[in-house]
Amino acid sequence: MGLAALAPSVPPAHATPTMAERRLCGATPVFDDEFDELNLSAWILGAARWITHTPWAGDFGDARFTDPGPGSAFSVHDGILSITARKDAEGHWSSGLLASADRDGHGFSTMYGYFETRAKFPPGPGTWVGIWLNENVPQNWMRPTVEVDTIEYYGQFTDAFHSTVHVWPGHSSEPQGGAAQLNSVPAHSLVDDFHTYGTLVTPRWISFYLDHKEFWRTPTPPQHRLPFMFLVNLALGSGWPIDKTPNPTAMQIDYARAYRPADADAFARCLVASASPGGPR
Repeated sequence: MGLAALAPSVPPAHATPTMAERRLCGATPVFDDEFDELNLSAWILGAARWITHTPWAGDFGDARFTDPGPGSAFSVHDGILSITARKDAEGHWSSGLLASADRDGHGFSTMYGYFETRAKFPPGPGTWVGIWLNENVPQNWMRPTVEVDTIEYYGQFTDAFHSTVHVWPGHSSEPQGGAAQLNSVPAHSLVDDFHTYGTLVTPRWISFYLDHKEFWRTPTPPQHRLPFMFLVNLALGSGWPIDKTPNPTAMQIDYARAYRPADADAFARCLVASASPGGPR
């Protein structure tokens, strides 16, 4: 279904929200990064909150994903994380990705729950934003795996974004499957302001939300057998030209949170009610 209008977003807060303020419909975050500081590692999580590559070494797109540290794609200011894509003097692009678990399965993942990110997207064609979930797959796993793309946003199409549930066959003989939805939004709205992007995963349904308004749901695939990690990235390309991509260009992220509500149905009803002015929180 199209999204005719977007709820106005509140400007980023400069003070870290209290735990009470981070509660949502009675649930407290079980994963929460307010981006007051960088808490990143390259490949092995250790004491960090994120790694900066996919755990399966499957980085993608036309920009190299950087390690953390000097010259990386990542910076924080006033509680906002910027992931910046930039081109060096030799014409090579770099950018960034965050994943909440590493190749050894360490880090955050959960079988069911609500994942939410508040973000503002980069302007310009060639950008490829992803906010997504991927199963935390152990080595030698032979069954299919599930990926949930809350949003894929291609910067040359400012009036729409994609949401997808992928079922990848992996090492099994099962066919590829899943479901997809193209969602319409006012042109440039996701670039001009911050919005919240959410996914609620239950045993029965995967539901998708923009500013707490449900815009799509699809049955949870029976192949979902492993907990989901959280991923956020600014990639470039995906088959689209990047010759007109602004240099530099940045995705801004206010927070990334995950909740495990005790009653998913009640949480979903409250979430939609909270999208209305004065609704419950």
